[in-house]
Amino acid sequence: MRRPRGPVFLERRSYRQRRLRDAARMLPLLGAVLLMLPLLFGMDGENPKTSVAMLYVFGVWGAMAIAALGLSLRLETEPGPGDEAPLEDEEAP
Repeated sequence: MRRPRGPVFLERRSYRQRRLRDAARMLPLLGAVLLMLPLLFGMDGENPKTSVAMLYVFGVWGAMAIAALGLSLRLETEPGPGDEAPLEDEEAP
């Protein structure tokens, strides 16, 4: 006998929270790739100015900080239905 299957679609709120968490997990990887791009600036034979590379690095750093702030403000701390429950500290008797 088959087990009854759950709903095919997730609740919209929990789905969006999961996608926001996924975006927050991918943000450091995106930042690492973007911060490595100045290494390719001199590939065409011309030497780029150091000031341009530094402005790029600090611009990416600032954009990453703003993106992390935006994601953290939109993420909920309370678990929704179907989400994992947070670990609770258990006190030893």
